[in-house]
Order: sequence, then structure tokens, then C-alpha cells
Amino acid sequence: MSDLIGLAWAGIISGSLYAMGAIGIVLIYKSSNVVNFAHGNLAGFAAFLVFGFTAGTFAEMSWGLAVLLTLAIMVAVMALGYLLIAPLVFKSDLTSTIATLGIGLVMQGVTQLMFGSNVVSMDLPLPRWRLQLGALQVTSYDLAVLVVTTLAIGLLYLLIERTRIGIAFRAVSANPFASRVCGLNLRGVHVFSWVVAGLLGLVASLLIVPTTFLSSTSVASFMLQSFAAAVVGGFSSLAGAVVGGIFIGVLMNLLSFYVSAEFNNTYLLITILLVLNVFPKGVLAIRGGARV
Repeated sequence: MSDLIGLAWAGIISGSLYAMGAIGIVLIYKSSNVVNFAHGNLAGFAAFLVFGFTAGTFAEMSWGLAVLLTLAIMVAVMALGYLLIAPLVFKSDLTSTIATLGIGLVMQGVTQLMFGSNVVSMDLPLPRWRLQLGALQVTSYDLAVLVVTTLAIGLLYLLIERTRIGIAFRAVSANPFASRVCGLNLRGVHVFSWVVAGLLGLVASLLIVPTTFLSSTSVASFMLQSFAAAVVGGFSSLAGAVVGGIFIGVLMNLLSFYVSAEFNNTYLLITILLVLNVFPKGVLAIRGGARV
């Protein structure tokens, strides 16, 4: 029983990170019907920038300043990424989705060119402590993930619900044709979704790297779980991305422990296939009705 509780807790922690990645994927899809397969490579590049600014590759600066500088750079990178496929977005969803694969490969190459192909480690500036609550062990890292994830999702909720750009995003997501007729700037909304997705990807990558390692492909591999979370929750539901992230996190932990950790990608594929057959629009979709 204690193993099950510990595995579920660890799954919730990792699932929170998958949820942030999935929210970024869903944001872009809701606004432009483009599945951004470059999401993982862009997030990995952002993590490497923080590493470069803190480890002396570019300069030696504090962790907080490095993150702020990387945030600013990623705003420009994500806007440029969208502009590269912007001519395709209104012509073909499939073509623009395939174009994101090209952007991902380019970003992977840029990362390797700038930082090499070596595996590096990067820690969070957190105090080290553990708290035992019965069968549950809570660490400072766990609390950091939960706090940061909650803040990020809360800020995103306020941004979408209480700001002009958020209202425009909801309008474009609901009916892009009517939004254009009403004079809304669809490309502006698209850039907004790309930039926010990139920032969420940066936060998720910085939080996941301390538990594993950082390489030119490690974050992209991590984002496979986020993609699965988006499928489970539905590409049209931000709330579904959170539910899907937690579900995938707990499921992968249980299967890895009780079956085998060698087949994680197989588990993901089977999960995606099952969900697409049973809930093709996501687990929060109501058959024949509207999405929650």
C-alpha cells in the first residue's frame, strides 16, 4: 500500500509537468488548428539557454537572472517560429503541422551546434529537505513543482478569462471565421498562443531536468508524455490537458513499477490508441454535446 501511495504521489508530480507541456500544445491547437511537434525541441533549447547563462557557457549570472533573460529570448524565438509557418496556417492545417516538424529539427540542430551533444546536469536552487507524512514522503522539489504549476495554470486562467487578448483567444478558438469578420487579429492571437506555450515549455523543462539529465533530445522525449496527455484530455480542452497530464503521470509510474520501465513508449502508444478509439475528442468530451 505504501508503494502504491508513493507511486501515485510521484505520478502526480511528474503529471503536473506533463500537464504544463500539454497546455502549451493545446493552446496552439485551439487557436490555429496546428499540432506543434516542435514543442519539445523548443523547450529543450530554452533549458539549455538557462544552463548556458548559469554554467559560464555565455556568462556567469544568477539563476533568477538567467531565467528572466531566457524568458525574453524565448518570446522572440516562439514569435519567429510562428512567423516561419504563418503563410501556411490559413492554407492547410496539415501542411503547417508538418512544418513544425521542420522547426523542431532545426532547433535540435541549433541546440547541438551551440551546446554540443554532451549530456549535462542542472539543479534547481532549492533547499534540500524531506517530510515524512505516514507512507508519503514529500520533498522540497515536490512542493516546488506543485506551487509553480499551480501558479502558472492560475495565471494562464486569469490571462484567458480577464484580459482582452484572452477574450480574443477564446473567440478565435470558438469560431475563427466569425472572429475575423468581427475584425479580430487572428495572427496576433496565434503569436500569443505560441509565446505562452513556449514559456510554459520552459518552466516545465526547468522542473523536469533536475530529475533526469539535459541533452539535445531529452526534453523532446519528455514532451512525448505531454503529447499523450493532450490526446487523453482532448486537443480542444485546456482543463483536459491538466487531467490528461495527471493521468499519464500516475499511469506511467504504476506501469513502470509493476510491469517494466523498458516499455514506457509502448505504454504511451497503447494509451493513445485506446483513448482515440474510446474518446476520440478526449475524456472531457460529451458524446454529441459540448466540451466541458
